[in-house]
Amino acid sequence: MANNPPPRMSQPLRPLPNLIFMSRWLQLPLYIGLILAQCVYVYHFWVELIHLIQAAFGSQGALDALVSSMGYQFPHVKDAAGNIVGAEAPKLTETVIMLAVLALIDVVMISNLLIMVIVGGYETFVSRLNLEGHPDEPEWLSHVNASVLKVKLGTAIIGISSIHLLKSFINAANYEPKVLMWQTLIHLTFLASAIAIAYTDKLLNDAQAGGPPRH
Repeated sequence: MANNPPPRMSQPLRPLPNLIFMSRWLQLPLYIGLILAQCVYVYHFWVELIHLIQAAFGSQGALDALVSSMGYQFPHVKDAAGNIVGAEAPKLTETVIMLAVLALIDVVMISNLLIMVIVGGYETFVSRLNLEGHPDEPEWLSHVNASVLKVKLGTAIIGISSIHLLKSFINAANYEPKVLMWQTLIHLTFLASAIAIAYTDKLLNDAQAGGPPRH
């Protein structure tokens, strides 16, 4: 039987390296702050959802609050001479419902992004969570590292940007063409950045898989 080498005993760190290593705990208040931000998003989600449900049951006040939060403007009313004399009364149209649902999806996707940053960032940069074997352990957490986290964050940002762009296109009548053009260009920039990050990560993984050259 082959003799297995004894496990390496961890040596106590010298004071200065130990201080530098312990400085990672300074990030803990940042992650707690993100958890509080998550609570704010949960509250905002339920406020918007309640407004949508109340508007569906005929509450004009809830409908006004919903339309105001989305920044949606109903078509203008013109007189016989073509002059604008006002706007249509707010009503729960298919467009309003779609914009409200997209706003809820947007909140959920940003919340998912926060979870990735909180859980993945803490696991990568602060301390192990020791979730191995837990039935609710995230599938992606078992192989998370700084590179994987950057790719996942880039993908999440693209999804959030896509929702914002779709909301703008649905409400395109209330935007100037220049604004829509810049939103599209920014979205394409996010997409190109995510592709570049994923390609760079692939090159690094391929280089590591190849290992050092043999002599």
